[in-house]
Amino acid sequence: MRPPTRVLVVDDHPVVRSGLRLLLGTIDGLEVVGEAADGETAVRECRLLGPDVVLMDLAMPGTGGVEATRRIRAAQPEVAVLVLTMSDDDDALRRALRAGARGYLLKEAGQEDIVAAIASVSNGQTVLSPGMAERMLEPIADSASFPALTTREREILALVADGLRTATIAERLYLSPKTVSNNLTAIFAKLGVADRAQAMIMARQHGLGRS
Repeated sequence: MRPPTRVLVVDDHPVVRSGLRLLLGTIDGLEVVGEAADGETAVRECRLLGPDVVLMDLAMPGTGGVEATRRIRAAQPEVAVLVLTMSDDDDALRRALRAGARGYLLKEAGQEDIVAAIASVSNGQTVLSPGMAERMLEPIADSASFPALTTREREILALVADGLRTATIAERLYLSPKTVSNNLTAIFAKLGVADRAQAMIMARQHGLGRS
């Protein structure tokens, strides 16, 4: 028989952790191997317990869920992180995915949805709450007027359109400032613009950035 999927539950609310443990404990093929109330503990417990899936909250005291996800995925890339959060926020979603999360569910999700998502991420698939996948694709769809740009360049251009500086873009995308600068040089050349200001204007004319 296939061994059970080992799950680490990370949430700063004891009631939520207890509820998830009880919920998952009724499902054949799942085993809750541990809990953590903050990101720092999650990183340590993940290293000690070696779970298959981490159910990760985002807003926690100390080390938050995004940073914990980044550290877990860097040290243990075989571990799948499934975010379970109250935050229906596109920026939080993007930061979590860039940190290495394979799934993003809202806490309003039902038991069947959570169990199905655990199974999916443990098999290498990506799972998003209903409606969030479509919103994630909007910046790419809006930038269809820039076919010469790579996906990364379009992503950076969208942040330029929001008025973000190089250092902020680098932090947001988990890149080095040098990498962002190199991409900006390529973007300017492909768009035929001289500088960031012209690129921002062109991007906003095509629907990117703040309204």
